[in-house]
Amino acid sequence: MSERIFLSSPHMSDEGFEMEYVKEAFNTNWIAPLGENVNEFEKELAAKVGSKAAAALSSGTGALHLALRAAGVDEGDVVFCPTLTFSATANPIIYQNANPVFIDSDYETWNMCPKALEEAFKKYPDVKAVIVVHLYGLSADMDKIMDICKKHNVTVIEDAAESLGAYYKGQHTGSFGDYGIFSFNGNKIITTSGGGMLVSNNEERVAKARFWATQSRDSARHYQHSELGFNYRMSNVVAGIGRGQLKVLEQRVEKKKFIFEFYKKELGGLEGVEFMPVNDWDEPNYWLSSMTLNSFVKPIDIFETLEKENIESRPVWKPMHMQPYFEEYDFVGTDVSEKLFENGVCLPSDTKMTDEDLERVVEIIKGLWR
Repeated sequence: MSERIFLSSPHMSDEGFEMEYVKEAFNTNWIAPLGENVNEFEKELAAKVGSKAAAALSSGTGALHLALRAAGVDEGDVVFCPTLTFSATANPIIYQNANPVFIDSDYETWNMCPKALEEAFKKYPDVKAVIVVHLYGLSADMDKIMDICKKHNVTVIEDAAESLGAYYKGQHTGSFGDYGIFSFNGNKIITTSGGGMLVSNNEERVAKARFWATQSRDSARHYQHSELGFNYRMSNVVAGIGRGQLKVLEQRVEKKKFIFEFYKKELGGLEGVEFMPVNDWDEPNYWLSSMTLNSFVKPIDIFETLEKENIESRPVWKPMHMQPYFEEYDFVGTDVSEKLFENGVCLPSDTKMTDEDLERVVEIIKGLWR
């Protein structure tokens, strides 16, 4: 069997930048949980995305959890959340004993629909926070969403876990709201194998998040804790990997874009195929190349045919309001997210893919139309 082609998988940069920083972390006889790499990674990531402050954490999920705490979300509060996303966007709402209300997508962005968001505010005027996701590295329509949220004076948290390196009208995703979060999980465009970052222009709240993330240890000679704490801080070694990976972010985005444009050129002319929308104001990072089918060929046909050739592909995220765990919570919208799930295909998008790999994938898919 030929070598497996993955949807997206981690790899070190060819230049070996990561090892330079990791070796520095090993220069002493013991591995410090915090250190220069953590501090510098926070500064470098904040500068990259245009935020004043950042906190390096153990996961994007942890970052989102602390963003909700920083926003004052508490038991019984309502938080608006896109339904078309990974469960890690919604789970931290439950951690805070708050209530998610899921918002539908639109076809123009595949992200939160501004019209559905307005409808949700009519139904829930006292909402505490709005989480906006930039799905698959595509930016949500932030002008419309931010205008609506400012009108209602509500905290905005951007889940930019999938969109590091993506821009909306020249501004980096994750820097529009009160808080932004990024993920460095193993499948992301750059990876530390696991890890995340919370960013904000509110330096005081970021400092508070760092405090919570280190078990809320008070400034005292003895171990003293006056607040609930969490073990959410990123380690110095992991941060070293992140600093090295950050140096190749633009190269990864360039390769992801090449992959998307190759697929679109080769497959876009097939009956019923439409690719994820790229708008004039959107500079995606093309994390995953995704398309929808309105054809005699169904997504399951592609999944099963590629799998037989040891090639990974997947459906678009199953909407949260369709998930067994979240089915009791309210949903505002129509059927856009459901249709994207039913008809969507995420194609192999690994930056290690060669031209031969890409040609192999498209030829296998084209065969289904012959």
